[in-house]
Amino acid sequence: MNSELIKNIDKLHTTELGEVRIKRNLSLECDDTVRWCRDRILSPEAVIERKGKNWYVTVNGAVITVNAYSYTIITAHKLRKEK
Repeated sequence: MNSELIKNIDKLHTTELGEVRIKRNLSLECDDTVRWCRDRILSPEAVIERKGKNWYVTVNGAVITVNAYSYTIITAHKLRKEK
């Protein structure tokens, strides 16, 4: 895995509102949302793709959206089930 996101994983962060949004969307009850996201991004199952200004990481039934320039975690949400 030779992604720019992985190379710059130490720059990963989020805002206070981003943290609230991520916890709400994924029903998380963890203390460190950034660490939780970082662990998922670094997992071997993660599929990372860049579309425009964002990275989209699909892993464990969730999609994590990261700004490609600032490495800010914008949001995360559960994958919708296909009908």
